Amino acid sequence: MDYQKYLSITPEIEDALKNNKPVVALESTILSHGMPYPDNLEFAHKVEKIIRDLGAIPATIAILNGKLKVGLNDEELLTMCEAKNIAKASRRDVAVYLATGQAAATTVATTMLISELAGIKVFATGGIGGVHRGAEKTMDISADLQEFAHTNVAVVSAGCKAILDLGLTLEYLETYGVPVLGYKTDEFPCFYSDTSGFKVDYAVPDAQTAAKILKTKWDLGLNGGVLIGNPIPHEYSLNHNKIDGVIDKALEMAKEKGIKGKATTPFLLATIKDLTGGESLASNLQLAYNNARVAAEIAVEYSKL
Repeated sequence: MDYQKYLSITPEIEDALKNNKPVVALESTILSHGMPYPDNLEFAHKVEKIIRDLGAIPATIAILNGKLKVGLNDEELLTMCEAKNIAKASRRDVAVYLATGQAAATTVATTMLISELAGIKVFATGGIGGVHRGAEKTMDISADLQEFAHTNVAVVSAGCKAILDLGLTLEYLETYGVPVLGYKTDEFPCFYSDTSGFKVDYAVPDAQTAAKILKTKWDLGLNGGVLIGNPIPHEYSLNHNKIDGVIDKALEMAKEKGIKGKATTPFLLATIKDLTGGESLASNLQLAYNNARVAAEIAVEYSKL
């Protein structure tokens, strides 16, 4: 396949991949569409530092100047954080944005896709997309879930975004044979909260065990991703019932304004932030930092195998 001409990998990351050094992929939608500037720029630098401090190399991913960018320099990172005319790219958009030169931030699905093309096996994000509440009527199901079905990348996240239907999301992943692991927990985390009432398939005690599971899965030719649910640190966890009430209110506001499709998640996250007086954003930052730490630890262990 002639995809190499579309890939632009920084020399540092290219060297790391050739020499089996640990690399952790990072999405850019959280920067361009998930946080205000300049908070997002500070966040981006801090996440990359956390990964480096643990012995891995960060690879923030985006679509810029007709290329799939794997690793961003300071100027490119600033461009993504200022978010001027930056689209949001899922799998269906990739060819269009590459061909037209449209700059775009990558969702979980697109970051997984580009990570696999580059050869990166571990990816840290905040929360994945999934089955939206009311999906039995709207059919609103994130493309992230289909990506898990056939793309060989492990994603460390604080579960799926709390605005979603967790039960249906887990059922969907089970149908497509996607292992859902709990990192030092047997309960599926719920983004802002460390509890959800839903169990994971398997609890893993440490990064080494998680890495061994990934290696074994792909050695067997069992294609598809792995979701590693990593709970938000307890001291930053929000009350599950309280945040659920806030989400219900935000969903009602979205319905009243006629907000649908790609615009839904950014609207809901911004509204939840306002309704919680910024408390949800603070939690969002902490869970993302925590996911970067765990992803780096797993990437380091995976590189040893």
